[in-house]
Amino acid sequence: MRRMKNIRNFCVIAHIDHGKSTLSDRLLEFTQTIAERDMKDQALDDMDLERERGITIKSHAVQLYFKHDSGTTYTFNLIDTPGHVDFSYEVSRSIAACEGALLLVDASQGIQAQTISNLYLAIENDLEIIPILNKVDMESAMIEEVTEQIVDLIGCDPEEVVHASGKTGIGIEDILNAVVDRIPAPKGDPDAPLQALIFDSVFNSYRGVITYYRIVNGSLKKGDKIRFMNTGNSYFADEVGVLQMDMMPKKEVGTGDVGYIVTGIKNSKEVKVGDTITLDNNPSSTFIDGFENVKPMVFAGIFPIDNDDFEDLRDSLEKLQLNDASLVYEPETSIALGFGFRCGFLGMLHLEIIQERLSREFDMDVITTIPNVSYRAYTKKGEEIIVNTPVDLPDPTIMDRVEEPFIESQIITKPEFIGSIMTLCIEKRGYMTKQAYLTPERVEMTFELPLAEIVFDFYDRLKSISKGYASFDYAPIGYRTSHLVKMDIKLNGDNVDALSALIHRDKAYYFGRKLCKKLKELLPRQQFVIAIQAAIGAKIIARETISALRKDVTAKCYGGDITRKRKLLEKQKKGKKKMRQIGNVEVPQKAFLAVLKLND
Repeated sequence: MRRMKNIRNFCVIAHIDHGKSTLSDRLLEFTQTIAERDMKDQALDDMDLERERGITIKSHAVQLYFKHDSGTTYTFNLIDTPGHVDFSYEVSRSIAACEGALLLVDASQGIQAQTISNLYLAIENDLEIIPILNKVDMESAMIEEVTEQIVDLIGCDPEEVVHASGKTGIGIEDILNAVVDRIPAPKGDPDAPLQALIFDSVFNSYRGVITYYRIVNGSLKKGDKIRFMNTGNSYFADEVGVLQMDMMPKKEVGTGDVGYIVTGIKNSKEVKVGDTITLDNNPSSTFIDGFENVKPMVFAGIFPIDNDDFEDLRDSLEKLQLNDASLVYEPETSIALGFGFRCGFLGMLHLEIIQERLSREFDMDVITTIPNVSYRAYTKKGEEIIVNTPVDLPDPTIMDRVEEPFIESQIITKPEFIGSIMTLCIEKRGYMTKQAYLTPERVEMTFELPLAEIVFDFYDRLKSISKGYASFDYAPIGYRTSHLVKMDIKLNGDNVDALSALIHRDKAYYFGRKLCKKLKELLPRQQFVIAIQAAIGAKIIARETISALRKDVTAKCYGGDITRKRKLLEKQKKGKKKMRQIGNVEVPQKAFLAVLKLND
């Protein structure tokens, strides 16, 4: 059995677009984990979506073998993590399975907000940090300046910062040697009862649920009868092994290793990320500390276009949740859209990716309602009501106050963009609490903002006004009282509940007017007049009218008395009136999507 002292478990953390996946490609090449003919960019990213957008959405674990200068061969379990703030839950789970982290900083961009956020996550878990200055071969690289930033941030010596380039392969051997020398071997007792932490899982149509884990104590053999401690269910280990570019079956996976297990589970609800695996005949008495339950930031309803697809949508969401534990959902019904699910996401990009994955991986066409956040309403009797949808808001006559979630956002940018960023944050009802210069060319600004204001387009607008130079990260800081109202959209007097929104009173008039104009452009004309109205309670705050399609009923009248024409027009008028009473207005899918892009 391989000795634990030759194992190293580490992950790669960085801000988005600092070169994590490219560096991982070079590590795979150098250790010959992947054959040259099979090599492609972003080798660990196995979704088409990740390649198209050039971002990592899922953490990816892979085992490498490295022969050190001393002649000893070491086993590395590397986990490549996402960089975007919406996927920070993936990062936290990867960190829990490691003893060390490669902190990657782009030499041309310097330290950015998500770099700091991920670093704090790693420090909280007592990980050994190896700072790496990436992209040193670029003409715009600020090697000395960014090295100073890293030294200031983590308090290391400048000599400890490894200079590398994921593109050209500079410094790859130095990184691998640093992993051996600086990251500690896993601690654990091979003779203790089995304890393994589940950090990810995936659904395979032929083999059922495949579970990824990190063994903390004991070992796991093929054929063992295992138990998931959280659910209490027992299964046989049909196949165990380690994760290389493909799954490599083994007879046994030992202490400190990262591996996979196939048990033939077909029901995705039976596996929970953060659970502990133990042996059925010699169980461990204690759980491993799992992960905090994920706190969704943004909520939206997802409905099948055809109501007959409701059960298929449920199965698809169950399988997606296996692979993305930060997705939260529960059933809900809508008057306009029928049966569907209320889903919780970590941000707008997360929502977009889930929608895209439902379409690509499960062939599900869905309608998504206006995203919103979770509020708290208090009645005059002091009862607390969680408000996830505008429909949940209690009647104004019994309501005392509404509280909305606030976040503390950290923005790092160049000094010339301070004014435009402050204008954007003030427009979003935020206020600045701190401003500090990290270097003469980099300033850190801290704002407190309502979460509802950053849900839609904040990130995109921040990037455009700062020409891509501003980086953004946020953390929730609790709930505060706010003057919120429920705005309804009415079509010919009927509420369209999927377009209702909870909005701050100061912005309701502007938002209502803009939404009515947008719907006027998007709704198809009918044989009758359509009145589009935005209302707060009984008060109409905005209105647009779509005129009816009219047939020229007097075309056949040549000359003759005017009363003949009037008679035909009156008959048409009565028909239009009747049609308006019984006619339904179909709201197309693009109308729901357009609401998300109101500020374009």
